Amino acid sequence: MTSEAVIIDGYVDEPACLGVPPYISPYIRTIAGVLKEHGYSVRYVTIDELRKNPLAVPKLRDASIVVMIAGVTVPGKYLSGTPATLSELQQIGFTLRGKSISLLGGPIGFGYSPQGGERAVKEAVSGWTAMLIGEPAAALDSYLSGGEPEGMLSYADYDRWAVLGAEIILQHPFYPYVMCELETAKGCFRCVTGGCSFCTEPFYGMPRMREVFGISAEVAALTKAGARHFRLGRQPDLLAFGTSGSEYPKPDPDKLRSLFAEIRMAAPDLQTLHIDNVNPGTIARHEEASREALRVIVDGHTPGDIAAFGVESVDPVVIEANNLKGSPDQIYRAIEIVNEVGAVRRHGIPELLPGLNFIGGLAGETAETFALNKEFLNRILTGGLLVRRVNIRQLMPFEGTRAYENNCLGIHDKLFHQFKDDVRSTFDVPMLERVFPVGTVLTGVRIEVPGAVSLGRQMGTYPILVGIPMQLPAGTLLNAAVVSYGARSLTALPVPIRINTLSSSALKWIPGISKKLAQKVVAGMPYLDKRDFKKVVMSDEVDPLLPLMEY
Repeated sequence: MTSEAVIIDGYVDEPACLGVPPYISPYIRTIAGVLKEHGYSVRYVTIDELRKNPLAVPKLRDASIVVMIAGVTVPGKYLSGTPATLSELQQIGFTLRGKSISLLGGPIGFGYSPQGGERAVKEAVSGWTAMLIGEPAAALDSYLSGGEPEGMLSYADYDRWAVLGAEIILQHPFYPYVMCELETAKGCFRCVTGGCSFCTEPFYGMPRMREVFGISAEVAALTKAGARHFRLGRQPDLLAFGTSGSEYPKPDPDKLRSLFAEIRMAAPDLQTLHIDNVNPGTIARHEEASREALRVIVDGHTPGDIAAFGVESVDPVVIEANNLKGSPDQIYRAIEIVNEVGAVRRHGIPELLPGLNFIGGLAGETAETFALNKEFLNRILTGGLLVRRVNIRQLMPFEGTRAYENNCLGIHDKLFHQFKDDVRSTFDVPMLERVFPVGTVLTGVRIEVPGAVSLGRQMGTYPILVGIPMQLPAGTLLNAAVVSYGARSLTALPVPIRINTLSSSALKWIPGISKKLAQKVVAGMPYLDKRDFKKVVMSDEVDPLLPLMEY
């Protein structure tokens, strides 16, 4: 009789890995592969599913072995999942104690903090049989083979486990709308100078690169299991793929070309292929090679992509104190180059844009820091450049990083929040208007949170939050036209926009239609055509939406 193993997905969020729904992390899939290789039948459950059904937790004790992956080293806000808390990890561990072999792994081993702005506490989580040390899948394999629960990364083994564990995505509650995070490398070239002061990626050491054939074999297995959405996310700088050497290695466009070509061959029907981290310092120091590498990405990916830039701060004092990636001018130049290559539109949306990350609380921070950061963003606006999003978070320092002892936590909290609010009100909205003009059609928006304003997103890297001012069931898939803007979000209406069926609460979001006019529009229904409609709505602001309307 086959023994049952259960994987609990507590979700992970690291500088170079995301595993919060709709994402599923590589950790989960390789853990599943190890368990299958050792003869277990594998069941997958998320922490959110356990929250909805607490009675399921004691039932986990019937499994021969339970493996949980968890840990957040960069704080974020999430729509469809909440990472496991320390108290939940302890509760599950104690519930399983003495009944099942229970193993805990992932970035939780680096420590835990409930939010940004607080130091992470590194401590043993009570109740569990053991903590998986090092590479979780390798540590599990060692433990199941009779050794210690410790393991080093070996991509020869990793590739095999990733293929064996691919079918675990079938058990994801969002399947088939699952974003498969693909690992291409682990570790950071900037280890040679200590890396950024706050980052946990240097904990993995110098980069180890995965071979293209291993990645493509995993993609083929995931595709066979029904996956259609992929992100090359588990790496600190995609432009460094296949390179070696210095702190800022020169990109090798041919290696990236091979990577994208092989993925496309392995998944000919893919619907999403996006990227994550790109080091702006690499682009600024190797302009021509980076420009060619970015063209390779644009040729091979799907549109609406983001190159995430770890800017953190443009204050020269903070940059120096924390060994950040580039000067303000270098960062700006990198933004320009990505715009040169990626700002072209396909299906109405830009191919590839930068996404900027800022951190408050770093060493050297002063009141001047926030003024400089704001001036930099104003420079982007006045320069006519496009930026897809700006993430602003507070430092979450981990033991072993320089920022753990040397930081400015709590000193400028008021200024931090003022800066964040200012960016949301004065930068985000005009930038969203620039990136997503009224009438832009977003395809494949999936409703995740129903309500009077139903919230949904496209599948992708950092997808924009879309509010649909209608009550729609979770899981609804639709195309939607942009009609209005909020802080970090869009309001959109389903396409085609069936004017004669819209309520006044939906109509009021259309440009040129006030709340009062919306009531008048409803009173005048039905309309025969756009000319009839424009007799009531005389504003030209509505014109970009007219081709998308039905009567």
